Amino acid sequence: MMREREIEQKLIDAVKTQGGVCWKFVSPGTAGVPDRIILMPMGRIAFVEVKAPGERPRKLQLARHRLLWRLGFKTFVLDNPEQIGVIVDEI
Repeated sequence: MMREREIEQKLIDAVKTQGGVCWKFVSPGTAGVPDRIILMPMGRIAFVEVKAPGERPRKLQLARHRLLWRLGFKTFVLDNPEQIGVIVDEI
């Protein structure tokens, strides 16, 4: 089974291939924020929560995702490397 870190690295590589950056996102004092912020050409921004296969976000993480959605940001949960192409295309 693939580990979370391996999935995260595949995401980083895929974003880089498309000309973007995939930075680790930390927000001191605010728990539950997504793991990665993706910045793509032409000002496109999205957030990605990376999980090991089959894992799901915690309640606090889902609350942060809902906040980001309400603010108009795309937010994804990634637990399978096969999802990466779809996520990058959607951004």
